[in-house]
Amino acid sequence: MSTRALLPILICIALLALVPLVITSNVVLNFLVVALLIALVGQGWNVLGGYGGQYSFGHAAFFGTGAYVTAILQVHYGINAWVGFLIGIAAGALVGTIIGALAFRSGLRGSYFALVTLAFAEVLRILASVAPITGAGVGTLIPLNLRPEAFQFQSRAPFYWIALALVAISLLIVHLIEQSRFGAYLVAVRENEDAAKALGINPLTVKLGAMAISAAITAAGGCFYAQYFLFVDSGIAYGPWISIEALLAPVIGGLGTVFGPLLGALVVRAAGEAAKLVAGDAPGLDLVIYGCVLILVIAFAGRGIEGLLTDLREGVQRLTSRKVTPPEHAHG
Repeated sequence: MSTRALLPILICIALLALVPLVITSNVVLNFLVVALLIALVGQGWNVLGGYGGQYSFGHAAFFGTGAYVTAILQVHYGINAWVGFLIGIAAGALVGTIIGALAFRSGLRGSYFALVTLAFAEVLRILASVAPITGAGVGTLIPLNLRPEAFQFQSRAPFYWIALALVAISLLIVHLIEQSRFGAYLVAVRENEDAAKALGINPLTVKLGAMAISAAITAAGGCFYAQYFLFVDSGIAYGPWISIEALLAPVIGGLGTVFGPLLGALVVRAAGEAAKLVAGDAPGLDLVIYGCVLILVIAFAGRGIEGLLTDLREGVQRLTSRKVTPPEHAHG
């Protein structure tokens, strides 16, 4: 992988890393932390849905697994938060692999696959709402321990940098997928699974790989959520809100693109905050705003915000590259 290919990612991350040095407002930092969290989860969805064409409505299953595993390991077993974080990611990847194996081996595609993922997330939500180890309806509260060793900090800035680091890792993973043979196989399966199979590609293996990567990235978001808010319950962990925002971020930002989920997450969170400013905590208004933004993007920017920015950049390049040919002068 060349440094030039990585340059946009490096510049973006470097600029974002400077934000806490310039902005100290907890309100702004909290907004950015949550936006980065949605970008991370959206990137997880993007691997499976954007590149693989397997649209999921139940990414909450992976998010919630990561959140609950890291919280339970700390509260009930005294395991270090950082270790619990890694185990939570692995647990999310395992759940994703199991769901993928059951769905893909059954030949489920399209809306059938989407509904199955939604069903799994709902089953996990019901189980978490009654199981004693998850705190049942009360939820799981991680004890306050403001030490870096416990993955807890005095200010929001360290959380911001950790969330940014996770997003940076997800950007690199997606960039590597784009440049790899696996990525080419994934796109081939997305475009025409039967044709890809005829060319010797194993669609089951490719889709399971995408499912595991997608679930691991999404579970990392769940682990971070648990550490940031120090509380998780069934409605938060496995609720439909995270599945919706995970889907909206890449669709609005640009499906199957590296930066699409990050751009989409910033727009989604900004729209949500604008809704709160306009109408307070009116229930459901944020979903109305998200729907309006989604309709506008689909109507005027079919390839998302990143596609729109690419078109604008190419248009500017075409305009600036036009050179007026100087008239030929007659020689005496």
